Amino acid sequence: MAGELSWEEAILTVLREAGGMMRYTEIAEQIAARALKKSANPAANVAATLSRSIREGESPFLKLGKGEYTLKSNIETGPRNELEPTPLEEVVQDEPETGALMAFGMYWQREQVIWSGRPRLLGRQSLGASNVNFAAQIGVYLLHDRDRIIYVGRASDTLFARLKFHTVDRLSGRWDRFSWFGLKGVQPDGSLTGPSSAWSYSVVVETLEALLIESLEPPLNRKRGDNFSGSEYIQVVDPEIERHRRRKILAEMAEKIDAVEM
Repeated sequence: MAGELSWEEAILTVLREAGGMMRYTEIAEQIAARALKKSANPAANVAATLSRSIREGESPFLKLGKGEYTLKSNIETGPRNELEPTPLEEVVQDEPETGALMAFGMYWQREQVIWSGRPRLLGRQSLGASNVNFAAQIGVYLLHDRDRIIYVGRASDTLFARLKFHTVDRLSGRWDRFSWFGLKGVQPDGSLTGPSSAWSYSVVVETLEALLIESLEPPLNRKRGDNFSGSEYIQVVDPEIERHRRRKILAEMAEKIDAVEM
C-alpha cells in the first residue's frame, strides 16, 4: 500500500509520542491498535526491527533492559555505555525467557467456533492485528463450565480435533468455554511454528508453574510465573457464524413475506 509506514517508522511514531521507555510488547500493542501496521504477530515484528536496527549501528533506538526500549533522543546527552543488542530469539521471548508455552488463549467461547467443515480456531494478539488460525496448535487445554474448570486434556494431534471430539462425547453438554496453552509459536505471517524438540528440567518446571498460575489464578501469587513466554491471543468469532445468522434472518423474513402474500 502506497504511503504505508515501515515497522521502524511505526515504532518511532509510538516512542516519540510516549516520550519515554516502553516494552516491545507495549509498542506492538500500540502499533496494532492504531493500525499503523498490520501483522499476525506484531510483537515479533517489533522485536526483529529493534534488534536489527541496533545491531546495524546508527540506530535511533536504545535498549535499556529486558525488552525495554526508548529513543536516544529521549535520553539526556552525555557519556553513557550503550547496551549490546540482544539476539532476536531472546528479544522475542523478552530476555532470556525460554518457557515451552508459546501462545495461549483464555476462556474462549464454544459458541463462537463452527465445529463442522474447515477447522478454524481464530484469535489475534491485539486489536488491529491479523487473525491467526490455531486449529493445528498442540499443547494442553481446559474445559470450563462458566468459571469452573471441569476437564483438563492434552492435544497431541491438533487442538481443534480434541475440542471437536468433546462436542459429541460424554462432556458435550457440560462445557461452554475453553482455555488452551500451546507449544507452537506464531510467525509474523500468521503461520504456526514447530515446537522445540527438547527442554531442560528447569524450563519444564517453570512452564508447569506458569501454566498452573495462569489457569487457576491463585490469589496469593503476584506474578504469572517464571519464563511464561507465551503471547495471549483473544478469540475472534468465526466469520461464518455471522453469515449463518444473516442467512437465517433473510430466510425468516422471506417466510413472513410469503405468509402475508398468501
